[in-house]
Amino acid sequence: EAPPMNVILIITDTMRRDHLGLYGCERVHTPNLDRLAQQSCVFENAYAASFPTVPNRMDIMTGRFTFTEAGWQPLPREATVVSEVLGAGGYTTMLVADTPHILANAYGYDRGFAGWEWIRGQENDRWRTAPADPELPAAPEKLRNPAVVKQHLRNTWHRKGEEDTFVARTMRAAGDWLAENADRDFFLYVDTFDPHEPWDAPQEYVDRYDPGYEGDRVSYPVYGQADYLSERELQHLRALYAAEVTLVDAQVGRLLDRVESLGLADDTAIIYTTDHGFFHGEHGWTGKSFIWEGGYRDMPLYSEVARIPLMIRMPGGPRGERRECFAQPPDIMPTILELAGVETPETVQGMSLVPVMSGGRDHTRPFAISTPTLALAPSGGRPTTIVEGDWALVYYGAPDGPLMNSLTRNVDDIPRHAVGAPGRVPVPELYDLKHDPQQKYNVYEENRDIAVKLHADHVHFMEELGMEERYLDQRRQLQADTILGGLFDQHLG
Repeated sequence: EAPPMNVILIITDTMRRDHLGLYGCERVHTPNLDRLAQQSCVFENAYAASFPTVPNRMDIMTGRFTFTEAGWQPLPREATVVSEVLGAGGYTTMLVADTPHILANAYGYDRGFAGWEWIRGQENDRWRTAPADPELPAAPEKLRNPAVVKQHLRNTWHRKGEEDTFVARTMRAAGDWLAENADRDFFLYVDTFDPHEPWDAPQEYVDRYDPGYEGDRVSYPVYGQADYLSERELQHLRALYAAEVTLVDAQVGRLLDRVESLGLADDTAIIYTTDHGFFHGEHGWTGKSFIWEGGYRDMPLYSEVARIPLMIRMPGGPRGERRECFAQPPDIMPTILELAGVETPETVQGMSLVPVMSGGRDHTRPFAISTPTLALAPSGGRPTTIVEGDWALVYYGAPDGPLMNSLTRNVDDIPRHAVGAPGRVPVPELYDLKHDPQQKYNVYEENRDIAVKLHADHVHFMEELGMEERYLDQRRQLQADTILGGLFDQHLG
């Protein structure tokens, strides 16, 4: 067995897989993450599990598929978390984060860490109060929340250059901590909210992708139909995001360089991933959900959002190799613990990826499930994506079940009605990923037997996870006619 090693976990929020060179993108410049990939085992089929930001971090911290039991909420006090387990195992643990949602309002994702540092100012972080009324970069009707953009502008008002960007401050703080603790067994968790909106990379990064643009700078686009933007504005929106991706890559590269210069590379594992992606006009949408004044509704989690980057650099492990098996965020905690030589607690539902990397096992689970929380009653209309083989099923709950309709403050801390769908539960969607990777053609009607199989597998899986029956009951029925035909019962039986 390999000796226990240090572990660094790096999460960059909202990083689209198809914008990275290591996954075949030629348009966006990501040399540092591409370099890390050459030293790592890269997972081709990593998918989000619990969606979005905060539920993803709960999956990672607990090693559980928390969409069956929790939502966007503080870290449960009773949860067994990776930082506490490693601390009990003799590791010095540190969190450096600028992602406000895991630390603000007593959300408590710093729990168990021996130390933690919050880099202030991202997005809606209530940090700076002046200037009172900064000028918006675009017409307010084109921005998801002008008040949040103004808060972000206050928080960045005194920025002088790249060194003052959030991702630069976060990676620098992480590197400084490494320099002070390089002689200890450590776990360092680095979490930056970039490249999440608002997109505000220095102008030289933007000019790389769209020089000379003079129109509205839609740095925090409306979440919904993309028809409020001209094609030229949409083009610049994509450039703003690409610039932010390249900025993040440059700053992650500086942290990787610190690992090398401190002599830590030979005994330090590095895990890199994200929580989800973002629609930049694909499927006619911008964002990752529908948000309007007073309301919120989930978008289907197509590949642009659900399929995520994941790579693991393991000293003595594979370099530049690829693995085709499914991997999801709950697998990260048991992977970290195995790398550290610390026993995995029984509460963990994920599977360590170390055997997959070392050749001792070639698979994890036969499918991946990506979904917003299902621990709601009712949850009708919430889209769950099940990917298995070359197929992706988008399932919205029992066709005759009640629609989700609840009041939430989770979106921008503004009271909104979270609704499952207008009218009734949408019909399922099935996509042939081999022939239709962009998921444009719903072939559910022609392939109901495949849809029934994927749906049954996801029901079985949630039963195994111990999901409460009051929640699971809303997900058992695919469509009434398939049940009457006996096909559904065949797979569940």
